[in-house]
Amino acid sequence: MTILITGGCGQLGFELIKRLGEKHDIVAPARDKLDLANADAIVQCVRAVKPTLIINPGAYTAVDKAETEMDAAHAINARAPQILAEEANRLGIPIVHYSTDYVFDGSATEPYRESDPTAPLGVYGQTKLAGEQAVCAIAARHLVLRVSWLYASRRQNFMLTMLRLARERSELRVVGDQLGAPTWAGDVAALSVRALHASSAGFGFGIADGLYHAAADGVTSWHGFTERIIAATRARDTRQIVKKITAITTADYPTPARRPAYSKLSSAKLEAALGTTMSPWEAQLEACLAEMLFAD
Repeated sequence: MTILITGGCGQLGFELIKRLGEKHDIVAPARDKLDLANADAIVQCVRAVKPTLIINPGAYTAVDKAETEMDAAHAINARAPQILAEEANRLGIPIVHYSTDYVFDGSATEPYRESDPTAPLGVYGQTKLAGEQAVCAIAARHLVLRVSWLYASRRQNFMLTMLRLARERSELRVVGDQLGAPTWAGDVAALSVRALHASSAGFGFGIADGLYHAAADGVTSWHGFTERIIAATRARDTRQIVKKITAITTADYPTPARRPAYSKLSSAKLEAALGTTMSPWEAQLEACLAEMLFAD
């Protein structure tokens, strides 16, 4: 199969390439070759590659910057998925797209299901919602996976930021009143591969087309996540100087974009479809850290 993967240098794109590259031909253009903000470039790329499957983990993920860079966020998160879905239809191929827990407003008190009403609080969530809706409405064959609090052993993410700050500061002050499920990109990639299967007609879905939640099991706060990160790495990272991790409120750490206070996703629909259970967030963190080298 020839698989076109956007955002191949990103957290999820990298993990997908690692898991699909041994058996399939992967085309993952760098940003200078495929700018998702450029509609014409997307069309030209797809038509040149002629893929058997399109996977779109590429996204504008700067949640706070999106509040002022609305056009860029919309172009990448909303318009690009629409164009990719249109091109997938033109070729008669499936498309896999990724969305976010930030499509919800955080007012729930139990895990969000796919059928629950969406109400994003900021531009990032609004544009991601528009993108997933476009894929679901346009692409005849589609799989949309909403993920939450994504992190990996590369690029920029919360886990790596905390590891860096633990080497620079004796105290970390971390928000403790936002709840969700930290999810490792490697686990999402593995689930994505499992949800796909090869057939005589080409790459199809091993589960029904549609929208699914794919988040780690369990729930914690950013503060709780940080405590676990530091506890799991302290013995291996001799450069850590942090002595105290203090929980603060969202009000103590104002940001340009509002975040949902509760964004835990229920993955029951995906678990039933795949006959599996999602790994606990703690186990996913350990798996991610096991792949990392704390080198000088």
